[in-house]
Amino acid sequence: MENFFTGTRAGWEKHEKSPVIGGDLGTCFDISVIEQDGVYKMYFSWRPEKCIAFCESTDGINWSAPVKSIEPRQTVQGWEDDLNRPGVLYKDGMYHMWYTGQYLAGDANGTSHIFYATSRNGIRFERVRETPVLCPEKEWEKSALMCPDVMWDNDAQLYRMWYSGGEQYEPNAIGYATSSDGINWNKNESNPIFFADPETAWEQHKVAACHVKKVDSNYLMFYIGFQNEDYAQIGIARSADGINDWKRHPQNPIIAPSPGNWDAEACYKPYTIFDGSKWILWYNGRTGHFEQIGVAYHDGRDLEF
Repeated sequence: MENFFTGTRAGWEKHEKSPVIGGDLGTCFDISVIEQDGVYKMYFSWRPEKCIAFCESTDGINWSAPVKSIEPRQTVQGWEDDLNRPGVLYKDGMYHMWYTGQYLAGDANGTSHIFYATSRNGIRFERVRETPVLCPEKEWEKSALMCPDVMWDNDAQLYRMWYSGGEQYEPNAIGYATSSDGINWNKNESNPIFFADPETAWEQHKVAACHVKKVDSNYLMFYIGFQNEDYAQIGIARSADGINDWKRHPQNPIIAPSPGNWDAEACYKPYTIFDGSKWILWYNGRTGHFEQIGVAYHDGRDLEF
């Protein structure tokens, strides 16, 4: 991989204490984070337990022992053999979680759908309904919808979701949908709204698993770019409306694997928070089949677009 970019650029630096979650917990990946009253609340995919777990931290580095937030249903087979890839937000005194339920008929033959659950305490979640709220229906979505990232648009009074669709092992592109209630969703007619650029080597294969933030008059998308099926890196794009005319960061990718380290083979699923002085970006890195969660930082608000 000597011709592949490694490490970080555009002002980003990996934290020396990474990984911050993993180790004896086994593979931990694809996260969502909420900050409330100085406490970071993380929801992550806990592969050995086939569930979504919760933990918290005051610094984003040292985390409490995880507890299970939502688990597969023992009496129902096929919809949710494995739960992962959550997107969580807090609204009107409730925590809202959209997550991926996977039918595991082998990586190539399974299916993935998006489900919805809520919680009052932010720890234990209950399903709003037993069936998915989003299913793969369009040709580009193939057999899998996953990686929901949701924000509430107060002006429009709508939930706005960016999701990944395509193949079960790794999805291919990013779609967009809206909903007034979190249950009934309208997919954008122009989907996918963001897809791989075959002319750009680092993301020529696929793009997926984004986190979108509204910053001033723009929407920033932090996303995974796949150079090939196994080598993944993190980039940023910007759009005025969060749907159309995405412009890639000129220094993409901003975070890439570091040879010989815990994230030596892939960097996946970014999630960011600006804490008032710096950007904090959590992501999962992979070596072999083992994934753990680490942290990168960017001092200052200006991301150098």
